[in-house]
Amino acid sequence: MRALYSNLGERFELGELTVQRENLAFITVQPQHLRALSVHLRDREGFTHLVLLTAVDWIEDGLFQLTYLLCNRETRCDLGLRVMIPRENATMETAHDVWPTAATYQRELYEMFGIDFPGSPRVDEPFILEGWTDLPPYRRDFDTKKFAEETFVHRPGRATNDPAQHMKKQIYPDGT
Repeated sequence: MRALYSNLGERFELGELTVQRENLAFITVQPQHLRALSVHLRDREGFTHLVLLTAVDWIEDGLFQLTYLLCNRETRCDLGLRVMIPRENATMETAHDVWPTAATYQRELYEMFGIDFPGSPRVDEPFILEGWTDLPPYRRDFDTKKFAEETFVHRPGRATNDPAQHMKKQIYPDGT
């Protein structure tokens, strides 16, 4: 991976390299360099499969981290490209024309995090949360408990148990 990183560094402006293990590494990339690097990795380096596209909400830093995980099946190597984008009005260039499977992931990220990918097919159509009108639920500023209390009715007869105490009673019913 270090040799690949070194070779890529001669052609592209790259950020930090994180080697997780021999066949898995991550490279931080500026958003404006993602497309050219992705095309090069697909066409010249054998990373022909987008395994996943996911996001992390770094609310403290005002950023979203997008991770494009690419796979080279011949060498059995995975390479993650990390892109940091501003959290406010989060927008990223679509990658569906480079990786067709990206369209599905982009729809999910639009709905769950509110990250827009202009030009991505059907990105603004409901995907999972039909009729959802609140903050995207995977954003860290979404209050799950408040939403549940306001949306769902408490059913009488149900009790909430502390898991540790509940299991203790299950395992030691006589209290010993």
